[in-house]
Amino acid sequence: MEWISGVAGGLLLAVLFVNVLRTLVVPRGLYSVLVFRLWWLLRRLLRLAAPRGGYDAIDRAQTWLAPLILIGMLATWLGGALVGYGLLFHAVPGLAWGNSFREAGSSLLTLGFASGDRLRLSTLDFLAAATGPVLIALQIAYLPTLYAAYNRRELEVTLLQSRAGEPAWGPEILARQWLVDTESALPELYRAWERLASDLGESHSTYPVLIAFRSPRPYRHWLVGLVAVMDAAAMQLALTPHTAPPEARLVLRAGFIALRDIARALRLPFDPDPAPDTPIRLTFAEFDAAVAMLEAAGFGADRTPLQAWPHFHGWRVNYEAVAYELCRRCDAVPALWTGPRDFASTPVPPHRPADRQPGEGHTGLPPAGG
Repeated sequence: MEWISGVAGGLLLAVLFVNVLRTLVVPRGLYSVLVFRLWWLLRRLLRLAAPRGGYDAIDRAQTWLAPLILIGMLATWLGGALVGYGLLFHAVPGLAWGNSFREAGSSLLTLGFASGDRLRLSTLDFLAAATGPVLIALQIAYLPTLYAAYNRRELEVTLLQSRAGEPAWGPEILARQWLVDTESALPELYRAWERLASDLGESHSTYPVLIAFRSPRPYRHWLVGLVAVMDAAAMQLALTPHTAPPEARLVLRAGFIALRDIARALRLPFDPDPAPDTPIRLTFAEFDAAVAMLEAAGFGADRTPLQAWPHFHGWRVNYEAVAYELCRRCDAVPALWTGPRDFASTPVPPHRPADRQPGEGHTGLPPAGG
């Protein structure tokens, strides 16, 4: 029995160390079973706290998801190390079961209260004593990286609010620019979100727990913002192909590459090269209504909605399916043109929060589609 205990303890510690390396050390976006199992379990438990409260209740509950994942990761690793070293202490020095786990806990947390169980410390004691502080130190070092990426992301999401409404919506971006004659600022916006999309693709695939971090305001969301900017770029390219800035093409490509990188990290299936005529869930009627809203805001289109639709469709087919699935899994705000959610909801058009100044709200034009 002792050799079985030793083999089991060694295997458990090996699996634990590999998981720690994959999650905290290797900058490759490797799949971590622990992170996604915790995400799956905690997301569903938090959903139980808001069974019929609508999106606001869902958002309040899911705010705790990312912190609980981080705590759960550390607790699982320390607990796994305790069990693994306990099994080894039972196998190698031949301690009784109770004394084995007492010795493991004493060494792992560097408390030293169990050192009297034996006259001499062993190599296992030193290894266990090093494991606990190393795990805690790695987790502590992990947090600044997460929050640095989070702050970069949320800065651009906050800046987008005055241009896209809250929650963000692609046609709203274009309508607001033409209403106040600031359409010349769109290339700069596209450049900023091209850089942010590349950052998101790298950081959120390497550290997937970032996906669960929510914005400080309930109706802001990084994924909804990215889809809105991409929709705005796709609409501008489809409606005004000769005057649309080249940055629109760049942000679209950077955006769907980032979404696919995140999808690969989550092991979500997707078509890497969809045909331009592959069906999408957004309808022509919704697109037509959005174009009518843009024209009412002073946007001058070179193509009719019917002419522009195949071009917009050809762009959106590259990112819609992945974006919709990520929005669903993230319980993102149910904004227009972002797909269904797991909870009962209706699409939320851009609205005017109470702290907006006069003239900074919604365009006043009717929202298009759901």
